Amino acid sequence: MSLKTNRQQVVMTAVQGAVAPAHQWAPFEVGAAGEIFSWPSTGGITYNVKVGDSVFGWAGEHIEPGVSTTLSHKNRKVEAGYQFMACCGNQARVVSGEAKGAWGTVLGHHGGVEHLMIDFPDETLDKLTCEDKFLIRGYGQGLQLLDHPEVYIYNLDPELLECWGLKERQDGRIEVPVHVIIPGHAMGSGIGALSVTTGDYDILCHDSETVHQYGMDKLRFGDFVAVMDHDNRYGRTYRKGAVTIGVVIHSDSPLAGHGPGMMTLMSACDDKLLPVLCPDANLAIKRGIGRFV
Repeated sequence: MSLKTNRQQVVMTAVQGAVAPAHQWAPFEVGAAGEIFSWPSTGGITYNVKVGDSVFGWAGEHIEPGVSTTLSHKNRKVEAGYQFMACCGNQARVVSGEAKGAWGTVLGHHGGVEHLMIDFPDETLDKLTCEDKFLIRGYGQGLQLLDHPEVYIYNLDPELLECWGLKERQDGRIEVPVHVIIPGHAMGSGIGALSVTTGDYDILCHDSETVHQYGMDKLRFGDFVAVMDHDNRYGRTYRKGAVTIGVVIHSDSPLAGHGPGMMTLMSACDDKLLPVLCPDANLAIKRGIGRFV
């Protein structure tokens, strides 16, 4: 059965940002196993890390693929509007510089640093500078499944929802294709935060037994994933029988309590959402971007 939505009533709003500077958090940092490192982290134009790549193995932490963008850290209320309006799968257009007119695709937002990541083809990345600006057609907040009001949807482009492959079962549950199913106890930084529409939270990958047991070593940027027993309807909390679906937006990190970042896309209680493993459950595959051009 096709899922009916209120797509025609969802507001599309222009928001504009610019390249976020690449950032070094500290001269040296200490990982969860006591390792000392000095690595690249958030921000900038990242040429060789793309949606569809593994989140593991990089000589960096909290790496954001493609172009990291922001509005202004001087006004956090205005910044929240930029993060809030831009949804996974939205279209972004370069509005300055040599690459003016080129189009890209929004991956998602990274809480704390307030960055929004956008994927662009290599030929566009080669023309961009750190002074360039981007206009995003913010579209998706307020999206609903009309016959399933108990499913809360955030940060999701309606067109992406339609091509994702969700299926309504006869028992009223909704099957959602995901690449990895994550146990609730493997979630870390971001639990308890209310910022489900402007931030993310982290998947803990420091315990190798858990990583291999649940196939978390397969995580890629852009993966659609499920977190079991987590309720993100009004913030992020544990609730037995709840399921939260999200998209992976930044790389692994050795820092204690941190790991690959996941932005919320939908959440429901009482086993309403049924995650189904699918190797193609990735934004890059659905949109033909990143490593899957």
